[in-house]
Amino acid sequence: MPESDPESLPAAQHVPVLLDRVLELLGPALSGGPAVLVDATLGLGGHAAALLAAHPELTLIGLDRDPEALELAGRRLADYADRTHLVHAVYDELPAVLERLNIDQVHGVLLDLGVSSLQLDAVDRGFSYSRDAALDMRMDPSTGPTAADVVNGYSVDELARVLRDYGEERFAKRIAATVARRRERAPLRTSEELVQLLYEAVPAASRRTGGHPAKRTFQALRIEVNGELDALRDVLPAAMDAIAVGGRLVVLAYHSLEDRMVKRALAEGARSRTPPGLPVELPGHGPRWRLLTRGAEQADEAEIERNPRAASVRLRAGERIAAA
Repeated sequence: MPESDPESLPAAQHVPVLLDRVLELLGPALSGGPAVLVDATLGLGGHAAALLAAHPELTLIGLDRDPEALELAGRRLADYADRTHLVHAVYDELPAVLERLNIDQVHGVLLDLGVSSLQLDAVDRGFSYSRDAALDMRMDPSTGPTAADVVNGYSVDELARVLRDYGEERFAKRIAATVARRRERAPLRTSEELVQLLYEAVPAASRRTGGHPAKRTFQALRIEVNGELDALRDVLPAAMDAIAVGGRLVVLAYHSLEDRMVKRALAEGARSRTPPGLPVELPGHGPRWRLLTRGAEQADEAEIERNPRAASVRLRAGERIAAA
C-alpha cells in the first residue's frame, strides 16, 4: 500500500489552538540552549512541530493515550525524530515517564486538554452527538469501559452524579431516570439512540435556549469514561514539581471544570506562605510561581473563524521562580 501524501494526513490538516500564543509563552524557557519540553497531550503534534521548528536545541517528550494519534504525530514529527520521545501514556503518568527517561527536571510542560480533533472527526469513536456511532468515547480504544458501559451499568444516582458534576447538567436526575427506564427495554448502544432520548428528557423550553440537549451529557460521559479530571488533578502538581526554575507551564482548557482546577493550582503556586501580618517574607516561604496570564485568555474572533474549535478555549500559564 503506497504511503499517503504527508499533506493529506489529518495531522497536516490539523490547526493547533492559540499556536502563536503558546509559542510566545514557552519561548523564553526554551531558548538559549538545550531544553526539554513535555507535550503531555501530543494529539496530532501541531504545537509540538512548531516548537521543535522554533527551537533547534529542544528535546520533546510527547505523551498521548491514543495509539492512532501517536502514530500520526510520529509521522508528522519524523524530521525531528532524533529530538523526540513519543510515549503511549496518560498525562498523569508524567513522573513515571520522566523517571524511565532519566530526566529530573524539564523546562516546560504543555497541556492541551479535552478531546482531540482526531477523536472528534473519527465517526466510529462516538465522541460526537451529531453523527451516529457506537457509544464508545474512549481516548484509548484498547482499554477501559465505554460510554455504553456507563449509561447501561451505572445506577440512577451514579449516572446523575456524573451528568451533574462533569456536565454541569441541571436536568441530570431527570435524564438518568429516563435512561434507566429506556434500558429496561433494551440497552443503549449508539449515539443516535442517546441523542433521541435526550430530546425526550430535556424540556423543550431549555432546548430552545440552552444549546444542543446532548452537549453536556456527552461531555460528562467522555470525562467519566477517560477519567479526565482525576488525571488532571494528579498531573498539575506533578508537572509543576518537574519544571525547573525559569521553566513554564501552559495549559489550554475547554470547559469550566478544567479551567477552575488549573486556576487553583497556579494560584496556589503563586501564593506566599509567610504568615499574614509579618513585615517581611520568611526565607523559603515566598511564591514559587509567577502568573503569566491575567485570568484566562481566550481566542479572538479571527482565530475562532479560522478554527471554530478554539471558541471555548481558556489559556493559563505560569513561570517557576523558586525551587521547592
